[in-house]
Amino acid sequence: HSVSRVPLSLRCWCPLSPAGAQTTQLLVQPPWTPPVLWDRVTLTCQGSGTAAATTWYKDGQRWRLQGPDRFVVTESGTYQCDRPGTGHSPPVSVSNDRLVLQVPARALLEGDTVTLRCRGWQDNPVTSVSFYHEEKQLQQFRDGTELSLSPLRLHHSGHYRCRGWVESSLSRGRKESVSAPVTVKLFPVPVLEGPPEPTEGSPLNLSCLSTPSPLRPRAPLLHLFYRHGRLVGGPQGSPQLLLPAVGVSHSGNYSCQVRSERGPWVPLSGVSVSAQPPGGQVALGDRLVLSCAVAAGTGPLSFSWHRGDSWALLGTGPPLELRHVVDNDSGHYQCRASNGDSVAESVPMNVIVLGERDPRNGVTPPTVNPITPIAL
Repeated sequence: HSVSRVPLSLRCWCPLSPAGAQTTQLLVQPPWTPPVLWDRVTLTCQGSGTAAATTWYKDGQRWRLQGPDRFVVTESGTYQCDRPGTGHSPPVSVSNDRLVLQVPARALLEGDTVTLRCRGWQDNPVTSVSFYHEEKQLQQFRDGTELSLSPLRLHHSGHYRCRGWVESSLSRGRKESVSAPVTVKLFPVPVLEGPPEPTEGSPLNLSCLSTPSPLRPRAPLLHLFYRHGRLVGGPQGSPQLLLPAVGVSHSGNYSCQVRSERGPWVPLSGVSVSAQPPGGQVALGDRLVLSCAVAAGTGPLSFSWHRGDSWALLGTGPPLELRHVVDNDSGHYQCRASNGDSVAESVPMNVIVLGERDPRNGVTPPTVNPITPIAL
């Protein structure tokens, strides 16, 4: 099953935007995820209002007020933009790591061909590259740095990373990239179309247009229409919603969803977090991996990690890896999962950083004065 949605605004009977999109989007050029600092990345904020209404955030903190709507990135970090009426964009993290695995920044559909590329910092040479899907090694190249997945299938979804030997003027050695998510979908994002200037009293026809994957059998599709998040039409086979005579009471934000007729849509539930080392107690300087699991729910899943009361984004995959923990990594970590139709959160896990790591045996040595765990 696959569900996509895109909102359409009929607020105050204002003219519709050409694409009908009413969410704030952050466009990346060149279109790769994650973008890398040495590519001279341009970020462009798209949403309601003017460029001067753009507010930028960097690493969870307000960074620039009153525009511009685009700029060339000069520092690595996580960026978001905000437009009045359409809110915050999804975050975009610009990397400056020694080794980076990049995925095309577009919708990945069943049947497509996608190329993953492993790149060294400042495009320094990379050799002996290995690609991994989750923890499984896929392929190893002596000189190649790209992995092609074709044709894409749903089982290709997951997290990919690469390892390779990086040569640079500063250092040389074997490096490992941060994992990058690949999400394969059955449907592209639907387009919700309507007349540019609805007239009060006249009929209004909204069309929810989406093309399923060519690899899928011709299964019937169901279309659902929402106003302010409440179902106002469907599930139905027809991609059109007809309002015989529109009035001011019909104003609002409309969205549509497309899904396969086969099987019910199951909302998310049972989101849980586990830790390695178990219990979330980790020695200073050691590696900590938090994993997010979902007990039930259909549709393509997306994940986000947060700590304490901060909305700052820490990660966007089922695993969150802290390679070398420091004192201020202590705190309550929470995973939020979404399938495009519902959102569920885990119970917070308390991570406690303990003492100093003994480099001789990798264990925490005894201390005369006990160290009080830091809880943020």
